[in-house]
Amino acid sequence: MNDAGIQPLVAARGIHTYYGASHILHGIDLVVRPGETVSLIGRNGMGKTTTLRSLVGLTPAREGRVEVHGMDMTRAAPHRIAREGIAFVPEDRGIFPNLTVHENLVMAARPGRDGRDDWSYDRVLKLFPRLHERVGNLGNQLSGGEQQMLTVARALLTNPELIILDEATEGLAPLIRQEIWNVIREIKQTGMASIIVDKDLKALFRISDRCVILAKGQVVYEGTAAELAASPEVHMQHLGV
Repeated sequence: MNDAGIQPLVAARGIHTYYGASHILHGIDLVVRPGETVSLIGRNGMGKTTTLRSLVGLTPAREGRVEVHGMDMTRAAPHRIAREGIAFVPEDRGIFPNLTVHENLVMAARPGRDGRDDWSYDRVLKLFPRLHERVGNLGNQLSGGEQQMLTVARALLTNPELIILDEATEGLAPLIRQEIWNVIREIKQTGMASIIVDKDLKALFRISDRCVILAKGQVVYEGTAAELAASPEVHMQHLGV
């Protein structure tokens, strides 16, 4: 794509993030443009989740700058960043266990930043038939895969411009993983941007526009999915596969 003149949805500029005295991110640069799918890849403990948490305000960067639609949001509260069209699907899912599927969904539903209301309650239930069958069940009565579907559906009901998925298929049965990947492909086809962290490299290569590899809290590789797929030496060096 021709990126000239396109303002990023989200841009991290030289961010340094800490947990207490532990220096986790060392000058991360990351840009996501409208409609773009970016994979964030790396071995465990390399800073992927911390990068995502820095983007959405859960673990703000101490140095550097995080911009959303060109605005400095480095230390903005997470709800402010969410209101700018950023939806986060965390690894721990974060559903409300004592609310029904219906209640989990309707409490999140709202128009997007520009008033768009493309993702409705009925649309997400059509996308996730399993949830449709369980609208009256409590969150803690769902399987792990169903909880993951609920988390993604809830994020979509905020009508975001960018959805961030942290290990959305981790620990799920193969058939459920495939359902989640099918949904991710459908999301991409709508033109929504996404950042995806996942261990399934083949699936990432099929869906991503760009891939970014982290090692020890730094960006060590950035290129198109096709370029990375054709670079086994990079896989061996940074991913061990």
